[in-house]
Amino acid sequence: MAEIFYVGVDVGTASVRAALVTREGLLKSTAQEPIGIWEPESDHYVQSSTEIWEKCCTVVKKVTHGVEKSQIRGIGFDATCSLVVLDQSFQPVPVSQSGDPQRNVVMWMDHRATEQADRITKNGHRVLSRVGGVMSPEMQPPKLLWLKENLNESCWNKASHFFDLPDFLSWKASGSLTRSLCTLVCKWTYCPPEGWDASFWTSIGLDDLLENNFSKIGSVTSPPGSPLGDGLTQEAAADLGLDPGTAVGASLIDAHAGGLGVIGADVKGFHLPCEGQPITARMALICGTSTCHMAANCSNSEMRSKQHAYPISEQPLFVPGVWGPYLSAMVPGLWLNEGGQSVTGRLIDHMVKGHTAYTQLQEQVQQRLPFAGENIYSYLNNHLSSMANSCSAVDLLGSSLHVWPDFHGNRSPLADPTLKGMVVGLSLSQTLDDLALLYLATMQALALGTLHILEAMKEAGHEIRTLFLCGGLSKNNLFVQIHANATGLPVVLPDQTEAVLVGAAVLGACASRHYSSIQEAMEKMAKVGKVIQPDREVQSFYERKYKVFLRLLAHQRECQALMSQR
Repeated sequence: MAEIFYVGVDVGTASVRAALVTREGLLKSTAQEPIGIWEPESDHYVQSSTEIWEKCCTVVKKVTHGVEKSQIRGIGFDATCSLVVLDQSFQPVPVSQSGDPQRNVVMWMDHRATEQADRITKNGHRVLSRVGGVMSPEMQPPKLLWLKENLNESCWNKASHFFDLPDFLSWKASGSLTRSLCTLVCKWTYCPPEGWDASFWTSIGLDDLLENNFSKIGSVTSPPGSPLGDGLTQEAAADLGLDPGTAVGASLIDAHAGGLGVIGADVKGFHLPCEGQPITARMALICGTSTCHMAANCSNSEMRSKQHAYPISEQPLFVPGVWGPYLSAMVPGLWLNEGGQSVTGRLIDHMVKGHTAYTQLQEQVQQRLPFAGENIYSYLNNHLSSMANSCSAVDLLGSSLHVWPDFHGNRSPLADPTLKGMVVGLSLSQTLDDLALLYLATMQALALGTLHILEAMKEAGHEIRTLFLCGGLSKNNLFVQIHANATGLPVVLPDQTEAVLVGAAVLGACASRHYSSIQEAMEKMAKVGKVIQPDREVQSFYERKYKVFLRLLAHQRECQALMSQR
């Protein structure tokens, strides 16, 4: 009997990837293509939905080359939570002053709508309780309001369809306008089972979106992994090189796909504190350009229940400064809280590549090219090990250099986009050693930021016992170890390093009906690869460093208050 495959497609910040995945969750082949990013103004980031779809087709054809089309039973898409704008004929509409219609995507990290987000927060509508009490400029309502107020003629009046990028991809594939609960609940204020709150849109000046039962932003919804339409349309099948009718699953935001690819893995035999506990004892960290912190929650009675591992939530947890609780946004029937850091991998790149010694670092790495797998970060990791005494941990090298990592604002748990980055402890020295120490201090700050989020969730009632990491930064051994050390929690890495692609393939598997539910597919397709335990010898070091971390925040706010005085 011929082997069955699913295709997972992941659209990240700067690239499109695809994977051919087996029913057991093993990656048979992968492909990647870059996508363009334009910055027409400061804090404005735009892309092209036409280019993104073309690159999706390219990578799918690459990973399915040589495989019989009949063997591919389903396809799933995930993407960044960017905003796609189309007109009545489903053609691109420009989202910047340049007027170029091909640049029709407002990226997730675009902060042009900070002022609109502030106004929405001050409006104090009840929907804000589901987003930590503060509207982020990375969500869609403030971006929509900005388009109406600033590009009324060239964009707003021409627009007939506003998609989250994951929903745009599933529409291109299936022709179905059904939106995923993941996108609408997490980024648009949709709240099942009630649906849209018309009073919210009216209160912020976007009552024109109520027309025709909210058709511009989505009248019909479905849980992630639900089959859409009749599968691939004739046109999409030809574009992708697959059979018409191949099952298409309702999409996910990229971070949530990563969550599916790791958080449901069977941990029996790994002696983890989450073993035998419901999924609520786990947190998934999807670490790339930014980091998302995913945690499910349920009522106390269900926490005590051992009848099933994936209980239906009845009592959602509200965490100030943390998005959610969102019902069925990742796992059907469970509430989801979502913390996050707006820049992680991007911050590390910024700190390293902006340092005076970066050229020297590149030269050193170039000389070591014969060593397999060497890159600037593995080199820095090795360099830090050589700087540390054989009897002491690398972590201790960061005792006199401290970073506050919010160079692009704070997403969680402070929900303050106005915060800036800080570095304390610099000298006049600019050697390669200094670059390595700044790199170390940055990773430690990001890990302490995760601890900050965990503390906020714990105070609200979460009981996280194990971290599950995936994404590009999870391939950096030192980054992972520092997260275990700083939080005091074991870290699980997936068997398949591209867990986000596995999560996208899970959607196709569910849509094909080969698995009865997301939960079953998660258990069968997500597997534990490696467990990293925290180093207890540096626990007191991180307790002290965390106190310094919080003092940096207090100092920055004190400075802001002083400079705001007249």
